[in-house]
Amino acid sequence: MDSTVVALRAFNRFYTRFVDALGPHYMGSELSLPEARILYEVVNREQATARDIQAALGLDAGYVSRMVGGLQRRGLIRRSRGTDARQRPIALTEQGAALYTLIDDRTRAEVAGTVDRLGETDQRALVDALGTVEALLGQGGTAAWRMRTFRPGDMGMVTARQAILYAEHHGWGGPLMEAYIAEVTSRFLREFKPGREQCWIAERAGQMIGSVFVVDAGDGVAQLRLLYVEPSARGLGVGRALVDGCLAFAREAGYQKLMLWTHTVLGSARRIYAAAGLAITAVEMHSTFGEPEQGETWELVL
Repeated sequence: MDSTVVALRAFNRFYTRFVDALGPHYMGSELSLPEARILYEVVNREQATARDIQAALGLDAGYVSRMVGGLQRRGLIRRSRGTDARQRPIALTEQGAALYTLIDDRTRAEVAGTVDRLGETDQRALVDALGTVEALLGQGGTAAWRMRTFRPGDMGMVTARQAILYAEHHGWGGPLMEAYIAEVTSRFLREFKPGREQCWIAERAGQMIGSVFVVDAGDGVAQLRLLYVEPSARGLGVGRALVDGCLAFAREAGYQKLMLWTHTVLGSARRIYAAAGLAITAVEMHSTFGEPEQGETWELVL
């Protein structure tokens, strides 16, 4: 925990310098960064009010009111009449719109100049990293996510994340667990059967937040494997959507049955399986991952 706090505070200091957040004149304009941000909110909202801006920026209502009043006195914004000052629509004047365009152009040029120094791979890594920060620290829990089929590099990421999460949450941290996952993912690639097998990746802001596989188990049976959802994405319906995708694929591919192997301790996954109509057909103890665990076989006739 302490090292995380230290790292985040160090990043905050770096980023406030990077965007010149503490300077009195943002992008060489007459405005501070908070004042410039108010102009941004006015431009990018269908109808902005002081209350809307205060909520969006998370600032003290009195502070926002004083800034809005100052911008109005300087001829940069105008407010419609109303009984409640906090709900009076705000719009830019011609002078305010010109200043906003100047600031926006300068900001875009400066950011473009920074990222132009990065290669294409590093730019993608930057976008993904920023998405991860927003998802973990901001309102990422409600951000849109999507499902896609696998692409190069996904198997290594699936193996790494599942090995890490199983070690953190269940103590399955020995080499046997990671080797088991790697065997499943590598075999999937080596023996992939188009139209009969598939892997789906759940993704948000360029970051993997879950995955699942369907493989051919023979004799008309499809096997669901390696379902997982990142802790930061729990509650979004990712797990259920991944399982539903597996069932739809298995039916379309002509399988007669879908089966899977899981563990009694994995309560969240088991609830998803039960809700999808699967039922337990066998229970057994094993020590595949080092310590004794109760495994379960679940099945559904398609």
